[in-house]
Amino acid sequence: MSIVFEKRKSVSRAALFAVPAVSFLVSLALTGIVLLIFGTDPITTFAAMFAGAFGSAHGFSETLVKAIPLMLTGLGVALAFKLKFWNIGAEGQLVLGGIAASWVALFLGAAIPPALLLPACILAGCAGGALWASVPALLKTRLKVDESLVTLMLNYVAILFAEFLYYGPWRDPKGYGFPGSAPFPDAAWLPKIFGRAHIGLYFALGLAILLWIILKRTRWGFELSIIGASPKAARYQGISVGGNIVLAVLLSGALSGLAGACEVTGISHRLQQGLNLGYGFTAIIIAWMSQLNPLAIPFVALLMGGILVGGDQVQLMMGLPSSMGVVMQGLILFPMLAGSLFTEYRIRKTKRTPKAACVEGEA
Repeated sequence: MSIVFEKRKSVSRAALFAVPAVSFLVSLALTGIVLLIFGTDPITTFAAMFAGAFGSAHGFSETLVKAIPLMLTGLGVALAFKLKFWNIGAEGQLVLGGIAASWVALFLGAAIPPALLLPACILAGCAGGALWASVPALLKTRLKVDESLVTLMLNYVAILFAEFLYYGPWRDPKGYGFPGSAPFPDAAWLPKIFGRAHIGLYFALGLAILLWIILKRTRWGFELSIIGASPKAARYQGISVGGNIVLAVLLSGALSGLAGACEVTGISHRLQQGLNLGYGFTAIIIAWMSQLNPLAIPFVALLMGGILVGGDQVQLMMGLPSSMGVVMQGLILFPMLAGSLFTEYRIRKTKRTPKAACVEGEA
């Protein structure tokens, strides 16, 4: 007798909701065990994290500041994952988007009318992220190069390029030697909602709805679902697999690039250290937790933003390492990956056939 994983023909809606919920509860239990090892009461710690992230206007504003880039990169990663294109490069695409938006604000600000400067920065950020995503997309479709490794390595190229710029040619001559570009013109600043939270939140929410409509209600979304399920079946039906993959990955990169543009125009108002905070990697967790559903991504991103802000809070109040928030992210990821396995597959016991037993005996 042997145990095999058999792919389910269909997944119930109840399972789609129950598996992430159970996986999250398991992650909380694992986090509680880690906290007990540190000699800290888990209930008190969770309460402190919640209060720090959502218990005040300032805390909620900071949670939104974290959640906005997580929403945008999460949408980008989820779109690529729909096609089984494993885009691990959202972090680099975010950084390139920030660089492109900064270039427009710093060097084209005098040539562009003030009313058009911010839209130009946003569009440049989207273009920068799409350009960076086009490299692994073309290598995948033309040369069959594995996209996981390419997107991962390009993250570090983008990060080092940004460091070269704000430590070198783009460094502010009036910055007293600190790394960072000159401040952007006021016309290149994203308007605030409250606190430090900016209207990038509206971009993220609107794009989540738009992406859901595209995937669920359009012909192109139907073609993408077929490609993700079976590229061979898609080719048999006359669908351009390579062209659709490139187009979808460009859109994926543009969403991450938009996150970078929002960061530099809405938060730092310059290109400086701190643009790459791991949002693109956290987006992978968000995409899996949301079951690649664009409408679920804003809620999951808000939760992850709360974990990051709450992690800083427990460092101040309870003396725990600030990395506790990152530890919680990892403890969330592993149960979610295990849960997604049981969502798509079921365990079945099989008996070995006499032929198999005979062959085994002869060997």
